[in-house]
Amino acid sequence: MPGLDTSYDVHKIVENIGRLSADLLAETCQQILNYLQGHTKGVDSTEISDRFQRSGVSLDQDTIQNITRYLLLTFRSAGKSNLSGDELVLRLEDGCTKWPRAILQVMHRLWSEQGPLVHAQQDAQAILSIGQLVDMQWKLGMAVSSDTCRSLNSPYVSLLLKIAHPSGHICQRSFEMTIPQFQNFHKQFKEMAAVLETV
Repeated sequence: MPGLDTSYDVHKIVENIGRLSADLLAETCQQILNYLQGHTKGVDSTEISDRFQRSGVSLDQDTIQNITRYLLLTFRSAGKSNLSGDELVLRLEDGCTKWPRAILQVMHRLWSEQGPLVHAQQDAQAILSIGQLVDMQWKLGMAVSSDTCRSLNSPYVSLLLKIAHPSGHICQRSFEMTIPQFQNFHKQFKEMAAVLETV
């Protein structure tokens, strides 16, 4: 269904999904749907693996990750296309004929209930489409040569920001500021924090 990596064998993944109980599949899908709705920061494959083992499903870590990725891509793609539960099931059946009926019923029920919420979250992310500040480090230094400082031996602040983009890619940005620039930056950050607390 979704644009899966060629290393995935969709039929094998569907066969492995078919080994799950309806309850275990529902728990796994719920964790993925919570992430896609913006309720959690990610999908914890270790937690999913532990649930599988506690339920007596013996699958290796790579297989569990392939199942998780497939379900994540399936729900993400369905959200972008704003599919109904019936349309999702039809797409799944078109992609592979090995889907057990009980599994499709779980997917249909969960998507019918939560698909619109995933779609709304994706619309909001597309509109905002901004990165998230993951880490910020700073250090105080003394300028020996600089484009912005007029005299040498002027103090400056060096900032390193790590930003997670909506695609999942994390990039780093670094820059230097004079002390007055840093004080202004700090003041603006405090104002933003105060506004965010009221939201």
